[in-house]
Amino acid sequence: MATSSEMLVRFGRRCGQAKESTEIRNSEEDQVLYLPLLPSKVDLQQVTIIPHNEWKRIQDSLDRLTREAACLRAERKAKKEMHLRSQEVVKHWTNTYAGMKEQKLEAKKKRNEEIEAERQILDLEEEIHKQGKRKKAIENAKQYQFYQTERVKNFHSGLLLSRVMKERDAQIEFRKSKIKSDKKWEAQLKLNIEKAFKEEQEKAEKRHRERVALAEDHLKQIKEHEEEEERRKKHEEKDAEEIKRQNALYEIEMRKKLEKKREEMHESRRWFLEHMQDKHIIKAVEQQQQEEEDEKIRKFIKAKKCLIQMGKEKEAETHRLMEKRRERIHNFLSELLKEKADNEDMIIARDIAEAEAEWEKREREKDEKNKAELKTIAEYRAIVMKNKEEEERQRKIEAKKQLLAVMKADQIFWEHEKEKKCKADKEHQEVQDAHIQQMAKNKFNAKQAKQAELDYCRLTEALVAEKEKEFQDYAREVIELESETTNKYIYPLVKAVQEGPGGGHGPVFVDRGGLRPSYQANDITGVQLPFYNSEGPKYNFQKSKRRLGFT
Repeated sequence: MATSSEMLVRFGRRCGQAKESTEIRNSEEDQVLYLPLLPSKVDLQQVTIIPHNEWKRIQDSLDRLTREAACLRAERKAKKEMHLRSQEVVKHWTNTYAGMKEQKLEAKKKRNEEIEAERQILDLEEEIHKQGKRKKAIENAKQYQFYQTERVKNFHSGLLLSRVMKERDAQIEFRKSKIKSDKKWEAQLKLNIEKAFKEEQEKAEKRHRERVALAEDHLKQIKEHEEEEERRKKHEEKDAEEIKRQNALYEIEMRKKLEKKREEMHESRRWFLEHMQDKHIIKAVEQQQQEEEDEKIRKFIKAKKCLIQMGKEKEAETHRLMEKRRERIHNFLSELLKEKADNEDMIIARDIAEAEAEWEKREREKDEKNKAELKTIAEYRAIVMKNKEEEERQRKIEAKKQLLAVMKADQIFWEHEKEKKCKADKEHQEVQDAHIQQMAKNKFNAKQAKQAELDYCRLTEALVAEKEKEFQDYAREVIELESETTNKYIYPLVKAVQEGPGGGHGPVFVDRGGLRPSYQANDITGVQLPFYNSEGPKYNFQKSKRRLGFT
């Protein structure tokens, strides 16, 4: 294109296709509507007019790849949206393989949930049963632990002693009455044996019936479990066959999708290869155009160099001709001086005037040329000075910006240092507060520990009182039960009750529930001190004195 795009006319004339009136009207409309499209001070004879179809063809050739890429993107987006809409529509269908498979899975999940609910109910019942057993075991353990305490053991020893005494008296009475009632006792013994045998036989029959009923119940449960297991196996086989069939259908469908995807990949590859081929062709055309442009530039540079060389040669030829003319004039004047000595002055004056006129003309041209060159140099010097001033101004602005940046960085540094100092002061204050809080916490913990020790002592006393109350209730019930038959043999029980808790040999503390503490000897053995009675000494010290020789 010979001119730039700014000098193109929007609509041009078509030779032999528009009437004169149409041309006049179009020219008037162009002047009214499209006047701003023409730049000012443009020679219309230098403007190249391109038809509208040619202009459209050039634009289409330049934008073809962009439009094709946009069309491909729009086509892929439309396909993807259609695929997503199809998946959204098919997702809730129940008559498809995926829908049937989903229904089967939902049904299986529901069955599993029902089985899991039944199992949870059974687990809950079993947990309740185990909890009852644990509660019973805990109660038995507590009772066993209660029975293993020293006071209860001593009380049981007293109980055993009282029962032994009671049994001994009963045996004495029995021996006294045995001689009188042997026959009656044998009859009663025989009756008791028969009654015990009959009761034992009834118990054996009852146990046999219970075992038979339990065996029948177990057989029934085993049969139900076998039937349930058979039904479960059949159902699992049916589900396995259905899953196998669904998997086969799924594999067929996946193969179809894979084939379709492979075809799409081949088609995309073919489109990509065509696109790359077109791209290579366009690149080759652009490279050829670039080479043509480079060739034009090289020819232009070569022609410019030739013109410069021709100018230099022409200038040298002009200088040579001037020298030659000057020499010719000098020779001519010398010849005139020799040939025409008569009118020497007139001829010399005329030649000198001509030579001076020619020299003045040359000097004037030379001065004009020098003035033009000086003007050009002055303009160039002014431009250079202006550029230097602009560079200096830009340098000062940059220096000012750098100074402001340094000052800002320095301000940020001092602010950062101030923040660090504030942070350090804050951390120091926090450490002091933490120390104060730790001291207060230690003081509070010491107070809490002391209070906890006091609470523990009170709780221990309350626990001892509660255990003593439990023991007294238990002992009272046993003593009342034993005293129903006779009050003669409850003295060991009463004595065991009166000893008090602690198991020691010290005095009884009445204000602490009858606690009898233990005291250790202050020697290497550390054993408990002996028990002293107030019944008086068991030894005769006077007799010992006499034996040792004292008077």
